[in-house]
Amino acid sequence: MCSSFRVLVVAVLMLLLTVSILLGHHELQQAPESIELTTGESAQSPQPIFRADINFVRVDIIVTDDDGNPVFDLAVDDFEVFEDGSLQTIESFKLVRVTGIPGPDAEPARPILSVYDEEREAAREDTRLFVIFLDDYHVRRGGSLAIRRPILSFLESLGPLDMVAVMYPLTPISDLRFTRDHAAMIQTIQQFDGRKFDYVPRNLFEANYSMYPSTVVEQIRNEVSLTGLRALVTHLGGLREGRKSVIVVSEGYTNMLPAQLREEIAGFRGTGPGVGGMGMESAAENTARFFSEADIQFEIRQVYDAANRSNTSLYTLDPRRLGAFEFDINERVGFRADQDFMRTTADTLRVLADQTDGRAIVNQNDLAGGLRQVIRDASFYYLIGYTSSESPTDGEFHPIKVKVRRSGVNVRARRGYWALTARDVARIMSPSEPELDYEIAEALEEIEQTRRGRVIRTGSSASRGENGKTRLTFVWEPMPNPFGSRTDPPVRVSLTALDRADRLWFRGHVPDVDLDSLSSRLSGKVDSRDSTGPHQVTFDAVPGKIQLRFSVEGAEGQVLDNVVQEILVPDFSVPVVALSTPVIVRARNVVELRSLKSDLGAVPSLSREFNRIEHVLVRFEVYSSDAERSQPSVVLLNRKGESIVELPVSSHADVVGMHQVEVPLTGLAPGEYLVEIRVISDGEDVRELIAFRVVG
Repeated sequence: MCSSFRVLVVAVLMLLLTVSILLGHHELQQAPESIELTTGESAQSPQPIFRADINFVRVDIIVTDDDGNPVFDLAVDDFEVFEDGSLQTIESFKLVRVTGIPGPDAEPARPILSVYDEEREAAREDTRLFVIFLDDYHVRRGGSLAIRRPILSFLESLGPLDMVAVMYPLTPISDLRFTRDHAAMIQTIQQFDGRKFDYVPRNLFEANYSMYPSTVVEQIRNEVSLTGLRALVTHLGGLREGRKSVIVVSEGYTNMLPAQLREEIAGFRGTGPGVGGMGMESAAENTARFFSEADIQFEIRQVYDAANRSNTSLYTLDPRRLGAFEFDINERVGFRADQDFMRTTADTLRVLADQTDGRAIVNQNDLAGGLRQVIRDASFYYLIGYTSSESPTDGEFHPIKVKVRRSGVNVRARRGYWALTARDVARIMSPSEPELDYEIAEALEEIEQTRRGRVIRTGSSASRGENGKTRLTFVWEPMPNPFGSRTDPPVRVSLTALDRADRLWFRGHVPDVDLDSLSSRLSGKVDSRDSTGPHQVTFDAVPGKIQLRFSVEGAEGQVLDNVVQEILVPDFSVPVVALSTPVIVRARNVVELRSLKSDLGAVPSLSREFNRIEHVLVRFEVYSSDAERSQPSVVLLNRKGESIVELPVSSHADVVGMHQVEVPLTGLAPGEYLVEIRVISDGEDVRELIAFRVVG
């Protein structure tokens, strides 16, 4: 391999590492009321600190008997806690018993509709937090089929308060979402498809390196998976200080492929050395294996260091079950090489689990039993707190050792914590900035809401209808697909709208065209842009709660997703003054903007991220009995709610009470902004906020 090619490979790996860490770092920064974070002297990895004050440390401890059953009858005097070898004075002690079922006096579970909801619910002591990391790069297809049933059984065992999320190596941290709807995860698990040693690219990202040697592709895949895992545990550290469990479904990691699988072009048999290449017993081979294992151990250590910072336990689940060999006979890998590969990859899974107070469900057939142990570990543990006698401010990792004065028990506890630096202490002790206004924080959250969705993203707006009804506009468009992996794009939505009395307010297709027509467009016979959205439909409904049920369909009529949403329809017939839901219309140039200003049927933009070369038009209606005295004012705000400039408002010539505002993006720096619309009339003060982000 030439030196320039090696430089390219290193650049690719470093780019992947940087992007994933930044994703995790950005997500932690956005948490509005998260645990304090350590920045340290380096911004490479955020370090959550689990404390009630600067020097207070909490340790969760699992104590079991030899059969793996929890031990409940220990007292505070039975424990000794050592930090850096020094005995600490225990100040708080509690036995935590969590079943995932709300108690009779417990606060009811709230729906998880936003990042703020997610953080609030995750912080509850009666909630267990699980993430299933489906490492498809390191699981064979047969293994992915075999693992589905145990994971589904695991999901069925969870309680109504338990929160769970699923992540793949290429899942951005910003797209990770927890849910209590465990049944909704079934389809995700059933679609899990292992791709180990399958180098056929499924997206543009993979296509960029598909012609690399198989060894290089494996190194990139290792980097993607382990970096994603590291970003995940860092993100979990920002959600809460309590115990978090990550189930890593993987067959292990190695940078060293057997000689028989080393191809100059990944996936093309016969382009590499094969059995005629470097021998498995040669000195060069042994040297290469030594450095390869050293490299992968370094990457794994970064993962479990991050997990310990975040008080997150990794449970590694190996789909290969009980076995001594990795390869089939047709793969021509020798007996000893096969055993070595199986051993080294399984050892990486054991290290990840052992170093994070988790369990390695490796080399065993009872995978479901191992997953039941994951639930038990999260259900019963002791929580001990102490004030560090050394009060370290060195930014270093300080190991913790827990001992129990009772024989015949097994003790597992977090390995330690990362101390604050002197700079962090000064930052924490300084006066904090005032919290964001609730309405501003809620509006800013809408930016993130529009970036979520499994197949499509949707939005709805409300305006005054006829005869006391409210006019609803439902809009959908496909989710952006940066990696190009979607082979069957959504083309139509079947929508049903019902109120609480089961009265039907709408039933039909959006767009209202047949699938044959859509298929023709997708095949290139007609401009395919019309078939991929955005699309909208408008209908009237009575004020109150209404349920939207919709199925997302592909070009062949297959159902890609089913969603049920409940929205509150406002009543515009009662207030003295009211505002319709403001909508944003996006234009790519001045000519298009001029056309959109007069086009009342223009489909609103669901995205809230714009480039400075684009044009944004905010459109809304004012309802008042005194139109002359109910003139709106519109102000551009920064993300703190501070005024930047008042924006001119124009009235639409064809619709009474409709107003439009052009938002100038050209002079704005990248960041988050809000448009505040306010109407004051007859003592009523009505305010609406719409947030957006300038990305470049």
